[in-house]
Amino acid sequence: KGQAFTRLNRDIRVPQVRLIDQDGSQVGIVETREALQMAETADLDLVEVAPEAKPPVCRIIDYGKYNYEKEKKLKEPKNFKQKVKIFQHIN
Repeated sequence: KGQAFTRLNRDIRVPQVRLIDQDGSQVGIVETREALQMAETADLDLVEVAPEAKPPVCRIIDYGKYNYEKEKKLKEPKNFKQKVKIFQHIN
């Protein structure tokens, strides 16, 4: 399994990252400090989304929103049977 927490902003200590910007466009490999500057300029966060990649993949996103979406996904039923049970329970 992956790591328990997601590194962001100044916690990302590698020299270079593969960057995806706030529009979801592949920027390519850039210096981490340059990626941080781009994130700060956009008033967003630099978030490590694939730490095991070489170099790690980072996205410029709103971390609060990203974390909320991730938590929501974790709480969603994983398979069809669970969804059916929940649906039957509601009705």
